Amino acid sequence: MKKIRVLIAKPGLDGHDRGAKIVARALRDAGMEVIYTGLRQTPEQIVNAALQEDVDVIGLSILSGAHLSLVPSVIEMLKTKNMEDVMVIVGGIVPDVDIPKLKAIGVKEIFLPGTTTTDIVAFITDAVKK
Repeated sequence: MKKIRVLIAKPGLDGHDRGAKIVARALRDAGMEVIYTGLRQTPEQIVNAALQEDVDVIGLSILSGAHLSLVPSVIEMLKTKNMEDVMVIVGGIVPDVDIPKLKAIGVKEIFLPGTTTTDIVAFITDAVKK
């Protein structure tokens, strides 16, 4: 069976990546192939990396509050490159009022602080199988 390929990205100017690294390690430990882009990536860099790496999932880690500008840019670029089949998930600090907005544009799931890595692994595994 093909391994699930996940790109973990830190878009924007957010300089905190401890959570992203913990999630990346948990996904890798669960048998997934994980590509971590590092800090301060533009939406274009993220989508280009996802295309080059042929990923199934893009995980965006955002703590900066810029989710309503960065996430739509990533999703729009995925559409322009005919990559709508790539699942986008978001982790980090997202106010409850913004969750429906992000899901309406195509974000599959949002993981808030306190979500266990076990829950994230299970969600990705189940969603990719479908």
